[in-house]
Amino acid sequence: MKYFDSHAHYYDARFEEEMEESVDSLIDVLLSSSVSHIINVGTCAETSRLAIEQAKKHENMYTAIGVHPSDAQHVGRTLDEELADVEGLIRDAGSKCLALGEIGLDYHYPDTDKALQHRYLDAQLTLARELDLPVVIHDRDSHEDIMSVLRAHKGVRGVLHSFSGSAEMAREVIKLGYMISFSGTLTFKNARRPKEVAAILPRELALIETDCPYLAPHPKRGTLNHSGNLSYTNAVLAEIFGIDAEECAALTAENARRLFGIK
Repeated sequence: MKYFDSHAHYYDARFEEEMEESVDSLIDVLLSSSVSHIINVGTCAETSRLAIEQAKKHENMYTAIGVHPSDAQHVGRTLDEELADVEGLIRDAGSKCLALGEIGLDYHYPDTDKALQHRYLDAQLTLARELDLPVVIHDRDSHEDIMSVLRAHKGVRGVLHSFSGSAEMAREVIKLGYMISFSGTLTFKNARRPKEVAAILPRELALIETDCPYLAPHPKRGTLNHSGNLSYTNAVLAEIFGIDAEECAALTAENARRLFGIK
């Protein structure tokens, strides 16, 4: 049984700070045992470069390249400059880049520049359509606005990662042509919303992810997360779907391959 990690950040400094072995050694072990593929997701031009470098070392690791809404406020360059760099990275990465992301809106912090985040998201959704790439959407405390923007860009496909919206929102997301990904939060004891969403979600639209090194699932919550922990999220999703764990792993892996164009 192998899992497809549809959203990870293996360039994050926490891996080097909290592990004795190298992060590349960890990735090699995972891809040779319990994990079939990993999407290493960038958050700006700088981290996207790191994601590409890592992906090139591992046959079944790929990247998504884009500007995260929180990073958009701190890149120190204009939108045009940052996105020109991102587009160049996408083209240079070639077959290693399978999506544009992580992009979206994040209203969690008090210094949020909503107008700037909207400009970045709008520009990157437009770029995704031009390049015919799926998008990886980040939505934190911005459900109403993210839906408004996605409605304005009908025809763009992708996934809302670590989905935190309601079942009602999920139904509209599905109608717009998006998949939904579940992270370790699905395993938390207070995870009422994600479980409600999973219960109404068509199985062919479900993905699983780690968002590592963050969001480690129960019972690993609070520790350094990695793709080896996907079994916990997969087990909960399988129970909700009423299927066995192996079938659920195969199902979500096939869904991810279809979204990202992996044959």
